[in-house]
Amino acid sequence: MPDARPRTDATLAATVLARRVLLAPVRAWRRSLRVRTVAITLVLSSIALLAVGTVVSYTIAHGLFEDRLGQVQEQSLRATIAAQETITNGISADGDALDAVQLQAITSVNTVARPTGYYWVNSTSPSRAPLDAVSPEGIERLISPALQDSLRDGSGQHWQSVTVPVAGGQTHPAVVVGDGLNFANGRTELYLVYDLNDVQQTLNVVQRALLIGGLALLVLIGAVAAVVSSLVIAPLKQAAATSEQLADGHLERRIPERGQDVVATLARSFNRMAESLQRQITQLANLSRVQQRFVSDVSHELRTPLTTIRLASDVLYDARDRYDAPTARSAELLKAQVERFEALLADLLEISRMDAHAADVSGRPTNLVDLVREGIDSLGGLTEETGTTIRLHTPGGHADVDVDARRIARVVRNLLANALEHGEGRPIDVTVDSSGTAVAVGVRDHGIGMAPHDAERVFDRFWRADPSRQRRIGGTGLGLAISLEDATLHGGTLDVWSRRGEGTNFVLTLPRGTDQAELDHPVPLRPADADPDRAEPTRGLVRRLFRIGA
Repeated sequence: MPDARPRTDATLAATVLARRVLLAPVRAWRRSLRVRTVAITLVLSSIALLAVGTVVSYTIAHGLFEDRLGQVQEQSLRATIAAQETITNGISADGDALDAVQLQAITSVNTVARPTGYYWVNSTSPSRAPLDAVSPEGIERLISPALQDSLRDGSGQHWQSVTVPVAGGQTHPAVVVGDGLNFANGRTELYLVYDLNDVQQTLNVVQRALLIGGLALLVLIGAVAAVVSSLVIAPLKQAAATSEQLADGHLERRIPERGQDVVATLARSFNRMAESLQRQITQLANLSRVQQRFVSDVSHELRTPLTTIRLASDVLYDARDRYDAPTARSAELLKAQVERFEALLADLLEISRMDAHAADVSGRPTNLVDLVREGIDSLGGLTEETGTTIRLHTPGGHADVDVDARRIARVVRNLLANALEHGEGRPIDVTVDSSGTAVAVGVRDHGIGMAPHDAERVFDRFWRADPSRQRRIGGTGLGLAISLEDATLHGGTLDVWSRRGEGTNFVLTLPRGTDQAELDHPVPLRPADADPDRAEPTRGLVRRLFRIGA
């Protein structure tokens, strides 16, 4: 049995090739403004030329026919007059002489009118005199009953358009002109047939000339449209290319300015806009560098006095038992605030390093399940203080992954602390799971939740959904922002789902290796226990995916 695979492959290749050929015009139409401009110009020009050509052709055809009809009618009238004179001169002749008179009349008709054929009907006997171009039996069939009735009911000439058969089975346009002749024994009918093929050939030549001229004009219009569109589109393409370069960070790119037309005005306006953007971006960049430098310098400069304050607060705190109650309480508050200030200073230094792209990741094999357990244990005091139960679910994630354990532990602690702060004492579910390409940690609380517009800003620095709400656990306001940057440094994502009255779910997803093009999501962002009947709000989803070293 022959193998059908080659035939199938050939059919598939032919189908793909045919599809590409058929879709090529569509792709050209969508991608090229020049193609659309030329195509629309040709279509509209074709419609206009077709309308004009139709009117011109009809006018010429009508004029040629009317001129030829006038000539035919004039010739027929002269022939009828000549035949009537011949008949009148021999009107008293006997029967034999009558036939001779008829023959003389026919001869005078052929001499004066030169018709293609004729059909003669009188009261004594029909007479037909065919010429070479028409068979004898064909002439009488060209005369319609309507034309005969019109001639018999009235006087003068009557005509009708017909087609006459010619050799080779073809037909020619013709005109039949009928008129009456008076004999001694009654009235006769004379029908003269005139071939109008010469008029038709003239019309064909004119129509061919119109067609060729119209096609040549379309080609010329298409060429002119292509040239004009190129002149108009070239500056637009240059502006688009310059815009892309500006978007890529090449702020010094400009559009050449030539002339005083609208394109030159566009170039000047674009260049002024680019200069303004460059100036503002440069100012912002300088301001950002100054700000980063200021934060870094201030943070470093505060370390020495903060260390001194910390030592003094430790001494006061250790000796608080020897003080009265208000003084002892002041020592405790001083120690707590100094520790918070130290944490804020450390976060500011970390943020400044991240903004300066100086943060590095030192990855080593780490078990995320163990890392999450350590994070939960480190917050045991806060858990007891808030009366919250933390439930750990580990369907996966037991295999080691290369991560910076210090940074990921910080992310886990920040997510847990945030859940304890806003969980309203309800249980917190922590899930660790993995897939072939990623490992994920989800922290789900059942607290007050957030509105969609609040969830969109949850990773902003120093942002709080409710500024009037007092922190029970503390914090610097930079935890989630640093967590997002830590996830970004690992090439992962940090997503958030939240809904009023149903709580919040943060999901940290990390790649198993640095060569993962796309990440799976082992832990779903939308919790399984979320109310399915409520419409899903706009998620405050902040997702950033970067590669390490990108």
